[in-house]
Amino acid sequence: MLKANHRPQNSHVRIGILCLILFLSVVAYADRSILSISGSAIKDEFGLSAIQLGLILSAFSWAYVIGQIPGGLFLDRFGTKKVYGVTLALWSISTLLMGFVGEFSSGMTMALTLMFALRFALGLIEAPSFPANARAVIMWFPSAERGRASSLFASAQYFAVAIFSPLSGWLVSRFGWEWPFFVLGGIGVLAVFVWMGFMRSPRHHPQVSENELRYIEQGGALVDIDSAQTLKARPPLSKAMFRKLLSNRMLWCAYIGQYCIIALSYFFITWFPIYLVQARGMNILDAGFATIAPAVFGFLGGISGGYISDKLLANGWSLSWARKTPYIVGMLMAASLVLAAVIPSNVGIIAMMSFAFFGKGVAAGAGTWTIVSDTAPKEAVGLAGAIFNGIGNMAGFITPLLFGIIVGLTGSYSIGLVFVGAHCVVAALLFLLVMGPIERVGAEQNPAASYENPEKARGIKAV
Repeated sequence: MLKANHRPQNSHVRIGILCLILFLSVVAYADRSILSISGSAIKDEFGLSAIQLGLILSAFSWAYVIGQIPGGLFLDRFGTKKVYGVTLALWSISTLLMGFVGEFSSGMTMALTLMFALRFALGLIEAPSFPANARAVIMWFPSAERGRASSLFASAQYFAVAIFSPLSGWLVSRFGWEWPFFVLGGIGVLAVFVWMGFMRSPRHHPQVSENELRYIEQGGALVDIDSAQTLKARPPLSKAMFRKLLSNRMLWCAYIGQYCIIALSYFFITWFPIYLVQARGMNILDAGFATIAPAVFGFLGGISGGYISDKLLANGWSLSWARKTPYIVGMLMAASLVLAAVIPSNVGIIAMMSFAFFGKGVAAGAGTWTIVSDTAPKEAVGLAGAIFNGIGNMAGFITPLLFGIIVGLTGSYSIGLVFVGAHCVVAALLFLLVMGPIERVGAEQNPAASYENPEKARGIKAV
């Protein structure tokens, strides 16, 4: 730890940390999504069928869910900086190698095998990324700022769509399908050096002032969770901790809430464009542009949700209702997407979807990763985030499959929309009626041991 007289007078290092994890989150989302941009060209070059391409596309989601708990355990054992740095390097190499598949495959079968293996590896290796983000927020941000911090990295998907989808499309059209993988893989490799050079725990960061350190620590940040002493002293993970994380009613409501949020996301990136083409008569180009407005409004909603939640907390609301209220209101807003079935004009549908995804963004910004930051046991932050993210991301393969089955059996996209909208209502009711108080797991038995003190945080001047 640096001596006080070696520290700057004032600082905002936590903002730099937030910008860095936001950037890495955007890269992670872009890495997992660029295959959809290159997919048509890959399908044509290697003679893949639609089913074979779908198999490659699905490889990431299965592996991502499988890798959550091991990734969380690694985070709790080795710390955020080391695990994030190693996995960032490995998943960037995996992305780079996708661009070389044509050089190492002599036919369709070999290409299919290599692509599936590399996408599976990408999902497995990326699994700790968002639990690591949550862990960094817990370490660097007081309770009063966690909503805004969590909402930013949770909104990375919208940045990825807005920035890298057009860039990837241009690279494919100009240079070939391989180039999005080369560019994004290269960006990821360079980002490893930035992460390893800048990331530190708060007490050991050379640019953190005493004022900032005191502010975040007294505001509830778990500043020592990545210290060498804490990591060495951490008791072996027990069955009791697993039981605690899998039997807590509050946490299960959070898990299901995340599942419902991700169900909406995967509906949007899989079936929504198809719905516009097949049920509403749009051409493919118009359907692609039609997804921009809901994405932009989803991002704005995410930022708004985090801000509103933190503002409510600062104005004296309890932690529980400051987090729950925006989530409940946002999910009820998102449920309005079912009205697309009865809106006659395509412009009206896009407007309704934009409203719905603004609501979804509000809910995600206030009530998903923010709640993980507020509730995870301090000795199992990575594992708690991994279980949360693993259960939530099951929606990544369940929702598209069930939506397709519903449409296939009934011939009606309207029933499919009701199925998606029902997720919103169920999640809102769980948070309202079932969840109970939001509090750090373990602190409810020993309040004096809690690291959270929102009232105290509100009395400390922000730096």
